[in-house]
Amino acid sequence: MINRLFHSFNHFYMIFKLRSIFIGAFIFCSLLVNAQKKPNILIIVSDDHAYQAIGAYGSKLMATPNIDRIAKEGVLFKKAYVTNSICGPSRAVILTGKYSHKNGFYDNGNLQFDGSQNTFIKELRLGGYQTAWIGKWHLGSAPQGFDYWQVLPGQGNYYNPNFLMMDGSSKRVEGYVSNLIEDFSEQWLDTRDTSKPFCLVIGHKATHRSWFPDTADMGKFESVNFPFPHNFFDPYNTRAAAKAQDMTIDKTMVIGSDLKMLGKNRNTDETVKRMNAAQREKFDAYYNPIEAEFNAKKLSGKSLVEWKYQRYMKDYLSTAASLDRNIGRALNYLDKYHLTENTLVIYLSDQGFYLGEHGWFDKRFMYEESFRTPMLMRFPGVIKPGTQSNDFVMNLDIASTVLDAAGIKSPNDMQGESILPVLRQKEIKGRKAMYYHYYENGTHSVSPHFGIKTSRYKLIRFYEKIEGWELFDLQNDPNELDNIFGKKGFEKITLDLTNQLKSLIKKYEDVEAEVILSKGIN
Repeated sequence: MINRLFHSFNHFYMIFKLRSIFIGAFIFCSLLVNAQKKPNILIIVSDDHAYQAIGAYGSKLMATPNIDRIAKEGVLFKKAYVTNSICGPSRAVILTGKYSHKNGFYDNGNLQFDGSQNTFIKELRLGGYQTAWIGKWHLGSAPQGFDYWQVLPGQGNYYNPNFLMMDGSSKRVEGYVSNLIEDFSEQWLDTRDTSKPFCLVIGHKATHRSWFPDTADMGKFESVNFPFPHNFFDPYNTRAAAKAQDMTIDKTMVIGSDLKMLGKNRNTDETVKRMNAAQREKFDAYYNPIEAEFNAKKLSGKSLVEWKYQRYMKDYLSTAASLDRNIGRALNYLDKYHLTENTLVIYLSDQGFYLGEHGWFDKRFMYEESFRTPMLMRFPGVIKPGTQSNDFVMNLDIASTVLDAAGIKSPNDMQGESILPVLRQKEIKGRKAMYYHYYENGTHSVSPHFGIKTSRYKLIRFYEKIEGWELFDLQNDPNELDNIFGKKGFEKITLDLTNQLKSLIKKYEDVEAEVILSKGIN
């Protein structure tokens, strides 16, 4: 009897144990499946890439089939903007979801990004994501909060660049930078922990000055004569800050280092010195005849400025060609490994860029070409293919958008807003106005300024180098040539915009701007 009871007890115990193991395994597998249902996230950030050079934005300058693919399969943001049009600070805003005055990295001077502060990357890791940043970083300090990083030191080099590694070492790698960044990104994806969703940020150096193309793209646009922007010879009437800048193709762009007419300095140029024999041979074969023809023409005045513009466009767009090609490689990788349907892809530049508008290159100003940035997003099952959005969105919103997609609540101190609700629900409207603040007071002689943009107007307050205001009616003056601040008949709109500006400054807690604005609107 006792033996029978013992065997019965043992039988039920074994059943209970097996059931517990089964339940435990089921729970584990469920958690694993749920983890994999979280979308992967791929963010591609380029440098100084103008929306005017992207086919999806209507550009006729060059074909960009791979960037255009994101638009066809997702959403094209026609009104995407940045909070501060300068390289490093823009990346800091993307990471933190906070304006420059809140994240502490507001110019490219001697500042270093405080990596101890919270970022969307750290929140994703807490939520079970594996994270990496590969390519251009440009934030001074070493990346923090990533499972893996491999970044260019400073601006990085186009040819045979060095990469900083997590162990503190620096390694030089043979090749062209855009190709290498994609190579290393794919290598990381090949070795990642596939039980976890991933977030990878690919930071491209292209299309930053001095626009050295891949040897495969040299001469790609040699037969093209690019049309001049109608305001290329802008006299800057009524705009003191625009007149004071030092970023013109005419006076600022360097024929040697920028346009590769190096003469006796060819062997001492830093980029050329890094080339291997094969790269140098192709470089010389392309640029030597151009330089010989340039020297023979002895150009001056307007003819010289126009020649500089054409050379600039040829080099810039040739550099952009490798960027688009490598974005295509990234998208193809997702296809190859069946990751496309469960991956959120975002492409944006760190800000816009001038392609001869107002006679300029570079960025910084709150004028449209630098304030506005290309931004495209693909999210299968969430974003309808071929969507075009006219809502105001900003690089400030990337952090909250990514966390929203991952099902993670944004920290209270993030100032951006998830873009997804606006895309999911037509009745939800985005922001009615955007706030901007540029701080750097030195390079290219662009005066610090802050301002507001609404659907029709833009009000800007310049300070320090230039003290004054600018007001533009974007409906009647989309190229921002006529400053109507202080003109009769615009008193009410000026007051309304100033009040809206005050509200945004208060909302984003920009104390410096609040002090400047307290001086009045005269």
